[in-house]
Amino acid sequence: MTKSSHRLTAQSRIATPLGPLTAAATDHGLAGLWFDGQAHHPGPLDAPLAPDHPMLEAGARALAAYFDGAAHPLHSLALDLHGTAFQQAVWQALQALARGQTTSYGQIAIAVGSPAAVRAVGAAIGRNPVSVLVPCHRVLGRDGSLTGYAGGLDRKQTLLRLEGAVCKPWKP
Repeated sequence: MTKSSHRLTAQSRIATPLGPLTAAATDHGLAGLWFDGQAHHPGPLDAPLAPDHPMLEAGARALAAYFDGAAHPLHSLALDLHGTAFQQAVWQALQALARGQTTSYGQIAIAVGSPAAVRAVGAAIGRNPVSVLVPCHRVLGRDGSLTGYAGGLDRKQTLLRLEGAVCKPWKP
């Protein structure tokens, strides 16, 4: 996609039980949700603060539904995720994971038709632009251990616990 096709039109701040998120939208959907200080945070955004933007309001409602236990918080939420074709395939595979369901990087690699691309899957997952709602936190190491999360492993563990998912404990 060209840069002009991904022009952010609005941003807002959303409070969550795990800390504030910066939300960003284009005219076509929610384009980003980043925790403060998370890896791959884009930094200051060139978009006006507009918490009443319809896409941002929809994102805030979806997050609230998620934290209230909704099984499908993305239901009817338009996303406008921009990345390579491979990243898009990985992010789409993540969206197929049910609340509380976990998988491995290798299983995602198989799901996107590139079983040998486990490292590339990890890189794509790390670049997921929509934290929590595109559930990259549901991906665990091959042995079921907590590995990697751009928002921090403590948040990943909390999200999985909230969903009732079983994983090996993380010890900082």
